[in-house]
This record gives sequence, C-alpha cells and structure tokens, in this order.
Amino acid sequence: MPPPCPLNLDQMLTYLPDCSVLPLPCKNLTYTSDFSSFLCGEVDIEVHVSGDCDKCYNRKGGQCQVDGNNTFHCHIGHIEDRQPNLWFGLGIGGLLIGLICCLIIIWRQRKQHNKHKHASSNVQLQSANSDRIVRNTDLESGMAYFGIPIFSYEELENATNNFDHSRELGSGGFGNVYHGKLRDGREVAVKRLYDHNYRRIEQFMNEVNILTRLRHRNLVSLYGCTSRHCRELLLVYEYIPNGTLSYHLHGELANCSLLPWPIRIKIAIETASALAYLHASDTIHRDVKTNNILLKNDFCVKVADFGLSRLFPNDVTHVSTAPQGTAGYVDPEYYYCYQLTNKSDVYSFGVVLIELISSLPAVDITRGKDEINLADLAMNKIQNSALRELVDPCLGFELDSEVRRMIVSVAELAFQCLQRDKELRPSMDEVLRILRRIESGKEEENHVEEVEIHGGVNGISCSGLVLSPSPLSPDSDESILLKSTKSLPPATKARTINVIST
Repeated sequence: MPPPCPLNLDQMLTYLPDCSVLPLPCKNLTYTSDFSSFLCGEVDIEVHVSGDCDKCYNRKGGQCQVDGNNTFHCHIGHIEDRQPNLWFGLGIGGLLIGLICCLIIIWRQRKQHNKHKHASSNVQLQSANSDRIVRNTDLESGMAYFGIPIFSYEELENATNNFDHSRELGSGGFGNVYHGKLRDGREVAVKRLYDHNYRRIEQFMNEVNILTRLRHRNLVSLYGCTSRHCRELLLVYEYIPNGTLSYHLHGELANCSLLPWPIRIKIAIETASALAYLHASDTIHRDVKTNNILLKNDFCVKVADFGLSRLFPNDVTHVSTAPQGTAGYVDPEYYYCYQLTNKSDVYSFGVVLIELISSLPAVDITRGKDEINLADLAMNKIQNSALRELVDPCLGFELDSEVRRMIVSVAELAFQCLQRDKELRPSMDEVLRILRRIESGKEEENHVEEVEIHGGVNGISCSGLVLSPSPLSPDSDESILLKSTKSLPPATKARTINVIST
C-alpha cells in the first residue's frame, strides 16, 4: 500500500524508478488506497515567459526557441517562406490590370478615330476625292499648316485694326475681306469666314489645299491662315490693290478710259490662262465671275476665291453635285442635270467675255424679263445679228476696224462657250488658243461653219442630245458669229462619280 501523502522526491523515485522526475501536487487527502487519485488532482499551472518571447509569438507570429547555448531566438521562417509567393501574385495582378487599362484606352481611341472618319467621309464623298484634305484632320506642325505659315488671331486682328469696317474690301457668300498690314510691312487681304456658315471648315481647308498645291502667275497667292482650331477661320492673301474686274466694268470704279479694249482682251487671256492651268491640274473653279477676277495696278489678273472649287480626277466624265455658284454664271446643264464638268467653268467664262464686251452685269433685274441674265441677252442679240446693241459704245466698235474685228471674234467665242449642250463648248485650252490668235490677228480663215443654235430650257438634255434646236439667224455682215465649235471626238471610256452634295 502506498504511503500517505505527502511524498517526498526520494519516495517518489522508489515507486517510479524508470520514469523521469515528475513532481505532482498532492491531493488534499489524508489517506487513500487509490494511487491514481494522486494523478487526477486539480492542478493550476501558470507559465511566465519573457517579454521577447511574448513579442515574438503574439506580434510576429513566430516561435520562441532556445539553442544549446541557452540563447533566445524568434523563429519566423514559415512567414518568410510565403513572402516571395505574395509578391509574385501582386506582380501578376498589377500586370493584368495594366494590360486591361491599355486595351480600354486603345478601344476608346479606335472608337473616336472611327467617329471622326465617319464624320469626314460625308465631306470626302462630295466630289470624288476633291476633299482629301479632310482626311488630314490635323497636319499642323509647329507654325506651318499645309506648308504655309500659321497666323494668330491677335496678329491679324491688329493688322486689320480690329477688322475695322473702313478696311473692308468686299464681301461674298463665305465671308468678308479686309485690308491689313502685317508687322513685317506686307499688305494683305484677310478673309474672315462667316460664323453662321456650317460648311466654313470645308471651304477653309478646300481653299488652303488648292492654293498651296497650285502655283500660277494669274492665281492669287495665299500667305497663310489661322489654325483650323482657332476661334475664327481667317485666310491671308496677297493684297491686290486695283479692285475686281466687276468694279471696273460696271461698279464704283467703272471708267471706260481706264479699261480700253486692249486691256480687256489681255484680261480675258490671263483669266483663260489661269483656268486652263486649273483644269490641267484636275481642278474646277466652279465660281468663275468678274467679282473673283482681281486686278493689279498694271491690270494683271489674279483669279481668286476657291471656296467652291473641286478636284476633278481626269478619268471621270463628271461629278454629280448639287449646283453651286453665282446666279447668272451657273452652267444650265449643271443646274438642271447636277453634272459638274470642266465645261461648267467654260460656260461661266463665256459670261465673263460678254461682260468684257458689253460692260453689263451678269444679272440685272431692271432689264426685260428675257434679258435679266446677260447670257440670254447676249445669245439673243447675236442670233438676231444685233451685236452692235450689245457692245459698250466706248470701246470704239464703230470707229476702229481692228477693235471691231477682235470684238466680233471674242463675241463668237463667247457664243460657243455659252452653248447649252456642254459637248458643243470648247475646252479652256482651246479658248486660250483662240484668244491669243484673236489678239495677235492671226486667226484662221477657213474655220467658219454654220451651226444649230440651241437655246432655252427645252434645248437642254442631260444625255447630251439637243431636243429642239432654234432656227439660224438671217445672213448678215455679222454672220461670222454663227460659227460652231467642231464636234469633239468621242470621249474615251471613263468612270462617272455620282455624289450628291450641297
């Protein structure tokens, strides 16, 4: 029987000789025959650890360890082992987020690009590649745009004295033109496009593109412009001091002594030269009129205003557009059939030739009903052998035989240009050659032929056939005016661009 409690250590070892020393508390019993009751006593164990160990375990999540030298260590290897995996995961996640952001940016840029492309396509379609500049949505680089200088709005505002009304040179369908002087001393004409014109950007870029692409002594020079993103669209041209041909013929500057016939035939030749050059460069002016023919002090011609001009590929028969131009100058076939060709410029130039002969405006509502349009008036006078009634008396038609010869020949040429069937009109190259022969006096003697005179709306056919020719006028001493342009050779196969625009 085991001895009563308490037992000392020596006594414990005698009973448990093969075990480690295991001090146990004694149960508060005076005597028991059950030795196991000593092992089931109620025990309170309180363990005190050092501050370092507490910090290692509770704050760092490590394990308190003591090495063989009784030196304390905080072992946190299991956490360190997880750190590389953590950083790798964070890196992969960041890479994916960056990739997604890039894809979103690219998508939005393409969407915006497609939006601009769709918007500009409406302009591009208007005249068969004529507005290819619209695709160049922003070619500005530094201080140049399409190769010409960029002016600030403030600079041009100062040059025109804040667009002073007294500086205004004229106005048109697209804007007002002001006289200005740049800081470098150059005199300029500044065109200020109307804000309410919804097509002003197209007209602005159209004119810039044409005038920077073409060079001819009889085309007005473009010095520069404002940025297309400027609050106002301004074009800066060379200043032509002597006004327009219109002003000299029947406007404020009209004075027959300042514009005798030799100067008028020179103006006709230089204008035809500029238009022939445009046509050779696949460009139709589309607004040929005396208001757009500027005159220098020596009466040298500068053709201006290309806001309505169109590029015209040389492998097409025509471009279908809504008719635009100035009343009295618009080609009737273009007006009725919506078919723009370079012969439309020829018709308009025919009206200019009649203005040079008569000094009358292209449209005058004070004239009779059938004579409001100068073209109709001229065709009627020529057909009825009444050219004398059309010619400006101050030109010396009755007194100078050489002047009379040239005027009769120019009237004949104008008659050909004003044919309602475009196929009967000469090309601008032919017009230029004929004018030069008229001026030199070396006209051909054997080119006189009779011609069917096609007049009136019923004489127009969009297919090129004449429906109702008018009778020939009686023979007279001016019957030479009824010469015709020989039929042009059959056109080679060409494609037609049908684009309806305004």
